[in-house]
Amino acid sequence: MKKIIIRGGKPLKGEVTVSGAKNSAVALIPAAILANSPVVLEGVPDIKDVHSLIEILEIMGVKTHFENNQLEIDPREMVSIPMPNGKINSLRASYYFMGALLGKFGEAVVGLPGGCYLGPRPIDLHIKGFKALGAEVTTEHGAVYLRTEKLQGERIFLDMVSIGATINVMLAAVRAEGKTIIENAAREPEIIDVATLLNNMGAKIRGAGTNEIRIEGVKELHGCRHSIIPDRIEAGTYLALAAAVGEGIKVNNVIYEHLESYISKLEEIGVPMEISEDTIEVFPVKKFNPISVKTYPYPGFATDLQQPITPLLLKASGTSEVIDTIYAQRTNHIPELVRMGAKAQVEGDVVIIHGPNKLHGAEVAASDLRAGACLVIAGLMAEGTTTITNVDYILRGYDNIIEKLTALGADIEMKE
Repeated sequence: MKKIIIRGGKPLKGEVTVSGAKNSAVALIPAAILANSPVVLEGVPDIKDVHSLIEILEIMGVKTHFENNQLEIDPREMVSIPMPNGKINSLRASYYFMGALLGKFGEAVVGLPGGCYLGPRPIDLHIKGFKALGAEVTTEHGAVYLRTEKLQGERIFLDMVSIGATINVMLAAVRAEGKTIIENAAREPEIIDVATLLNNMGAKIRGAGTNEIRIEGVKELHGCRHSIIPDRIEAGTYLALAAAVGEGIKVNNVIYEHLESYISKLEEIGVPMEISEDTIEVFPVKKFNPISVKTYPYPGFATDLQQPITPLLLKASGTSEVIDTIYAQRTNHIPELVRMGAKAQVEGDVVIIHGPNKLHGAEVAASDLRAGACLVIAGLMAEGTTTITNVDYILRGYDNIIEKLTALGADIEMKE
């Protein structure tokens, strides 16, 4: 079993470049199978989730070539076969194959998705959208079966703002007859990224990034070349790390507009930054202020960034609170931080942190992807040696994290 070993307490300095967005890549790869000729994706992060999706594509007869963060997907010899349960169960975003296969073949058999467990994440909204477009949906033996004679455009209101449901309905609707309107759509940058790819392939999508997306169905889609947006969650993680242990760190390949709510919280904490067109430089922090964080759908504070910002709150003088309104159970990193000396507890759905804290090295376990990022930052802050287990969670979403941190001066390694 892999472990990350961190000998902490060392200040870091230098530059780090953010990779392409994980949450875009895991939707863009299934979207590419809708084309009738090759699609080239540039800036694809070299992470475990991407390799899992590539394996699924190859099982279905799709030819792929992945090198230097460029992925070529050739779906011309693709066949519609049931999706392999093992890979599906390890990867929540595999559910995007539901919409893509439904749009391409009019049928799909997809195992129920896995990934990080953050509490119940039902796919009811996805199924509601597929049914509205004319699909029959049944669940048998842990898999979802989707069939349709014809997809027909429809007005679909999502009962909750859902990134996954918005993208999945969009993937099916681009091949439906007539017009589809998705109301109460999610507005995340990754949705705009997927819509941009589909439009480059010949789709007719308007309104991505607003709460109403309009889609005119088309008969076929063609290949294209597309560059993935920078990963705003990875950027936020490195900004937090730079504030926690940096002596001047520049984070490159950042879109500030994607991180406005997060950066405003960093400023509230007291983090001095210089923001340029696509870089943010973080300077040493003189005093950390306690704050309250509450997550909301985009453009609010991202749920994926509440765990990476938590180590900064451990350095603040006073009491901070974190409330996750999206995944209330996203608190498993707190007991691990307590092992490292943190004065923190969970009361109901509220994380309460009393600071300042002096952390010491300990053996801790990542419970999900972003909890793992939090523990990496805490390990870099702590005196002594921290050993993190369950690192596969971290490798699901952070491209070359060991190499990037080593280049900044961190004493960090991965061991089998």
